[in-house]
This record gives sequence, structure tokens and C-alpha cells, in this order.
Amino acid sequence: MRYDAPGHADELSEELRGRWNETIARAYDSQNDALKSRFFSLDPDALARSRATDAITWPGDPGKPAFCVGEANARALSDWGLAGRRAVQLEYCEYMVINRRDQTGALRPKRVEVTTEFREYWACVAMHDPDGVRAMATQVLGAEPAWRELYGVADPHALSAEEREVAFGHTVAGHGNDRRLRIAGVPAQPTGRLNMERALFMTHPINGIDDLIYVAIFGAHPYAVLDRDERRQASGDDVFSAFNVAHLACNHADPTISLGVYDAVYRGGQVAFADPLGVYIRAPNLEVFSYRGQPLPAQWVRFGRGRPGLHQRLEFGPPDDHEAFLDDIVLSLGASEQPVTGGYQLLRELEIGPLLRVGDADPIDEDEWRLLQPAAATISCDDEESCKPVRDLLQRFEAEQTGRSGPRSMTGRSG
Repeated sequence: MRYDAPGHADELSEELRGRWNETIARAYDSQNDALKSRFFSLDPDALARSRATDAITWPGDPGKPAFCVGEANARALSDWGLAGRRAVQLEYCEYMVINRRDQTGALRPKRVEVTTEFREYWACVAMHDPDGVRAMATQVLGAEPAWRELYGVADPHALSAEEREVAFGHTVAGHGNDRRLRIAGVPAQPTGRLNMERALFMTHPINGIDDLIYVAIFGAHPYAVLDRDERRQASGDDVFSAFNVAHLACNHADPTISLGVYDAVYRGGQVAFADPLGVYIRAPNLEVFSYRGQPLPAQWVRFGRGRPGLHQRLEFGPPDDHEAFLDDIVLSLGASEQPVTGGYQLLRELEIGPLLRVGDADPIDEDEWRLLQPAAATISCDDEESCKPVRDLLQRFEAEQTGRSGPRSMTGRSG
């Protein structure tokens, strides 16, 4: 196994590439012990007669909120700045809206920054190559950040690799559910402004490599349902209900990955992530966006952090030196036309996903089939328990909006 930098976005030394592969291997080991399957390999080169596929894709917008609070509220929550990013952007895709003031002084959305880059990759580079991660950040931000903005210290070279990992976690990356970092006091989300005001890379612990590997291995088993003495392919409801993981059915990413891998396995395949391992942004449906009745200028849709077909970053909207703003762009869906006010509308019009390799596996033996009971009912994604966090978040959002629009009291200067 020799995975390159995600998207081939960076030139890695042999040592750093080895460190990155150690990171991937640790994530794999953390999931494979419990879910072990001969139909999933961490090494794409180990597959027999393999072929590449980019067929597993899903919409980038958060799936769960729409089930719980409806489309309009899901859009509002997802576009709710840093709070929305940290609460509901859980599809291996995070974004931030960059605001600027117009000629009247009003604060308006200027563009959207979308990223699918793993925190584990950035943390790995930050741990072993401070100059490398600073160069990566400069490429994204357009200006070189100070060391304190990345590590919270004046000189990260004076720290050990482990100390750099902790410092970078505090400032830019969060702990990613890594037990070592939690014990070291690293918070779940970063405290520095770089990855709060901008979408430098993904920070939510759920948007991690270990979770991606988990849902892939979960699907990499020869499940089947015995129905009237005949074996049939299991449905998503059958699989997720059988293992009491109904929550996996209610996002875009998780069921797409698990069931996509499962479909290949059921048909006799063995699956691995292709090199380089990453989640990549497909081209959005630009035909539905326009500015003053014309197609968007090419420079308003800027891909980055990866070679063509392997992009992990998208900046959508006019640059700072243009008079237009994001909400001057019109989204046309059927007879409906609406201004683009945030990232949710954009993410509904683009697909993301990893690249896989599917090879030929040995025939499935009779004792390898994992027979499941048919699901008793269709999985409900709007049940009270699983929707409670989303509905609580909506209450917080509505309270904040009410507070902003409420009347202001006037007090005299002598009071």
C-alpha cells in the first residue's frame, strides 16, 4: 500500500508519504478488527483484474436535516455560519460563506468555499513538515499565515512531532475523535480563526477517514435475505435494520458508500479505495446558475487542491475585485428563480465521492453468506429521537434570529 497525497495535490517526500500511509493504516485497523472482510482490501494493488470506478457519488448538501425539519429549515441551518458547519455538514463536505460589505456598507455573501479534504491528512503534514503545511495553507488562503495562526506558537520547529500535532489540533484541526488528542486536551473543534472563518479543510470528527473506511467495510460483506427459501440481495432497509444502524440510512454519504460497496461484493467483487484516497468534488450543474441572464464567468467557479478529476476544493462566486456578490447569482430550477444566498443551494447541485477499484474475488462459499431477516418496516428518518438534535438546533437558530430582529430599547445618556 502506497497511497499518494489526496488528489495528488502535494508533492510528498518518501518519508512523509510513509507517514501518511501509516495514518491510513491506523484508521483501517481501528475499524477492520470488528468488521473484517476478505472482500475489502486496504491495498488496491492486491486486487485481481481490478478496474477503477467513480460511480459512488452523493449530493454534498446535508441529508438528515431535511428529513427532520423540512427543506427550507435544512437550508437555513446548513447556511448558519460556523454553527451550521459544525452541527449538520456531515457528508464528507464542509463549506463556509465568505461575506463582504457592498457599496452601501451592507454585509452580503460574496462566495462559498467548499472543502472535502480530510483533517487527518493536514494533521499528518503539520506533525512532520511544518513548512509543507504552511505552504498548503498559503495556497488555499492566498496569503502566508503566521506560525501562531497554525500552531499557536512562534516556532513549531522547536516542538516535537507529537507536540506539533497537539498544537495544530488546538488551533486549526480539532481532535477528530482521536483518543490521544482528547487525552491531551485538544477540543473537538479548533479554536483558531483560520479554519473557523475559512473552510481550510474538514474538521467535524464524523467527516474522517476512519468513518469513511467504516461504512465501506460495513458494506463489504455478502449479505443476503432468505425469502421463501430463495436467497435475494438485501435492501438498505434489510442491512441497516439487521445491525441496528438505521441512522446510516438517513444521510446521503453513508448508505451510498455502504450499499455501493455491497452491490459490488454481492456480484462477486472485491473492493479497495483507489490511489489516491480522498473524497472528490465532481463538476456542479452550472447550467442552473446565471448572472444577469448569462452563464457564470469561468473564474467564478474555481477548483483546487487536486489534479483534474480529483479536486477537493471549490470556490464559487465572484472574486473580491468584482462588483457582484453571491446573491447576484440566480439559481433556476424549473419555473423557480432564486438568488444564491449560501452554500446549501450550491451543494445540492454537485456530487462528491471517492474513487474505488473493484477486482474479481473468489466465489462466495455457502458458509460465507450472511443471511439477514427481511426488514420489518421501512426505516424512518424523521423519528423523534434521531431528529431531536436537529430540532433543538432549529430552536437555537430561531431564537437567535428573533433576538437579532427584536426591538431595541433606548436609554438616556444620563441613565
